[in-house]
This record gives sequence, C-alpha cells and structure tokens, in this order.
Amino acid sequence: MSLWKTLTLSLAASTALAGFVSADELNIVHGAVGRDQDVLRANLDRFEAETGHTVNIVSMPERTTDQFAQYKLWLAAQSADIDVYRLDVIWAPQLADHFIDLTEATADIIDQFVPAAVESQTVDGKLVALPMFLGAPALYYRADLLEKHGKPVPGTWEELTATAKEIMEAERAAGNSELWGYVYQGAAYEGLTCNAMEWIASYGGGQVVEPDGAISVNNEAAVEALTLAATWVGDIAPEGVLNYAEEDARGVFQSGNAVFMRNWNYAYALVTGEDSPIKDDVDVTTLPAGASGQGASILGGSHLGVARYSEHQDAAIELVRFLNDTESQRKRAIEASRPPTLSALYQDEEIGARQPFIPLWQPVIDNAIVRPSAPTKADYNEVSSEIWTAAHDVMSGEMEAGAAVARLNARLSRLKGAGW
Repeated sequence: MSLWKTLTLSLAASTALAGFVSADELNIVHGAVGRDQDVLRANLDRFEAETGHTVNIVSMPERTTDQFAQYKLWLAAQSADIDVYRLDVIWAPQLADHFIDLTEATADIIDQFVPAAVESQTVDGKLVALPMFLGAPALYYRADLLEKHGKPVPGTWEELTATAKEIMEAERAAGNSELWGYVYQGAAYEGLTCNAMEWIASYGGGQVVEPDGAISVNNEAAVEALTLAATWVGDIAPEGVLNYAEEDARGVFQSGNAVFMRNWNYAYALVTGEDSPIKDDVDVTTLPAGASGQGASILGGSHLGVARYSEHQDAAIELVRFLNDTESQRKRAIEASRPPTLSALYQDEEIGARQPFIPLWQPVIDNAIVRPSAPTKADYNEVSSEIWTAAHDVMSGEMEAGAAVARLNARLSRLKGAGW
C-alpha cells in the first residue's frame, strides 16, 4: 500500500475516533485569465467545507512567461510557502525535480484522464502534475458580420486575410471606424511562440523543433507563413497587436471591434456571457489552414503539481485530486469553458448543452501539436524566446522573414550544440 493511501486511511480512522481532523492551511499559486479565479475559489470553498482545510490563492500575472520566472525563484529557493502550483502544459520537463511523484497517489483514478494529457506530465516515469484542463485555440468570428456581407467562414489564412479586410473596410466606410479585421497574441512572449508555430506548421514548415530534437524551421514554408503574418500589422490588425496578450485581444473583440480573433477556449464563456455586447453574434471554428491544406493548433492547458518543499504534502495531494474530480472539472468546463481532462466529460450532456464547442473540440485537442519543451528540456525558455523574437522582428518590420528564419535556425543550432 502506498504511503499516501496509508496516511489517508490513518486520517480517516483518526476522524472516526476523535471526531475531527487537524486542518492544514494551504497555498495554491494560480495564474489565471477569464473566470478561472472565480471558479477556483468556488471549488476551494467546497473543499474547505468538506475537509476543514483552508486554501489561499496566490495570484499570478496573466502572461505565462512572467509566471514561470516567479516559479523558478520560489522553487530554486526551495520555498515552503507554496504547496500546489498550477503549471503550464509545457513546464513538466523543466520543473520535474521540484515536484513530488503523483503516480501512486493517483493510481486509482489516472486511467480516467485523457492519455495525451497524462503523457505530457510524465517525465522519466514520474507524474509531475495531475492534468487540470486542456486547451487548443479557436478562431472566434462575428457570425453576424459574415452573414451581413455574404462571406463564408474562412478556411485558409489567405481567405481570412481577404475577408477580414473586406468586412473591415466596408464597415468603416459605413461609420464603424473602430473595427479591425483580426486580433491575436502578437507581443514578444510565449503567446506569440504559439501563434508562430501554428502559422508555420499550417504552411507545412514543421514544428520548428521536432519531437526528436531535430531543428526544422529553416525552410521556405516558414518564411511564407511569417511573411503573410507581417502583412496583417497596421492593415487588418492594429499596430498595437505587437503588444497584445490573450486578454488584450479579447478586450478588442468582445467590445465589438474585431471581425476575427485567435484565442484559447476560456474566452468563449466571456464573449458569449450575459454581459457581453456581442454574446449573440459570436461563433467559433478551428484555425485556418495554410499552404499545407491543414490547420495547426498548439496544445495548451494547465495542470496541478505538489511542491517537494511543501510541509503539507498529504493535504496538498488531497486538494489536487479534489480540483480534478468530476464535479470540479464539470464546473470549470461549464463556467470557465475549460475543456476537461477526464475523458468521460466530453460526452457529458450538461457540458455539451452549456458549452457546445467542448465536445466538438476533442479531436482538435487530440491532434494538437506540442511546443518543444520535451526535447529541449531546460533550454526550452531560451528556445521559445528565440521563436517569438524572430516572429516579432518580422511582424514589426525589423527583419525580412528569410533573414529572421535563418537567424533562428542558427541560434537554435547553437543551443542544441551546447546541450540538448
């Protein structure tokens, strides 16, 4: 019997004998956007009522790049201040040594989870984090404007470019001077790495760094993809898109000032919410295809790990299991439009009725491409920085796409030669 199960049984026995359990105070660090924080707090309130423990939320900045920098400081210091970390899907290979192995503590439930999610959090046989929710980006669009102008939903990036420009110009001529054609994550951070990898992969340019560690970015398809993206800035996208993260793009779109938006699943609950001025005018589809004829979506999501340095590991494991049980995941899916990691919930009627895109999105998630955190391990942050820097330099007009791709290839090759 595992240590965790033994401790759990002992705790239950103590409860029966003494009528109470010594309660722990836990801290969970949780970077969030949209309704994530509200849903988490509601689930934590249930956890506190059922267990007697208390849980504090330590909030983080919106951008995962900023979150990761703070996490590294806490973990390097072996801080006991944080018990449970919400981890981005790509961080397990870089942070595995700082988290306990959840394999035995979740052995009775792990087969209920989406296998790809579990695999993404398993490093050298160690389950670093229990999958919390998945994600794959969507193309949000103003269905009312497409209908008004007699335009189909674009199936390619070229069609999106043309449709966005035509509708934007027609609407501006009619007095809607604030309307833009397309908004997305164009700031120099992890969000742009996701966008750039999707553009390149959809054009048949590979995944920049392949799962086996091979560098594949130095090709004409990658150049073509980035060249097209550069034409959007100042044309169908505002100049300010070069500083946009997820919430910046959502703010423009939800205010009614964009025809198309690339964003994650969380935005669906907000743009279709009761207080959204465009709630009845929005629909979603998969990201457009490039020259390859296929679209590409980056796998996203967040997962929960228990720090090795926590002084309340048993209670922290209890919390991680609770936040990933059926009730917690159903609430997160319905209220925050976060796709679940429990396979059965993709057939859940309530989720399908309240968030109809979720059951439709399972094949997108199943076929999503992954960022190269596994092959590059500790070097991933620098690799990602090189990717977003190349894309940003092209979009801002500082470099031609061919030169930026060649420089990216050279810098990645040096990083690989130094260790991965």
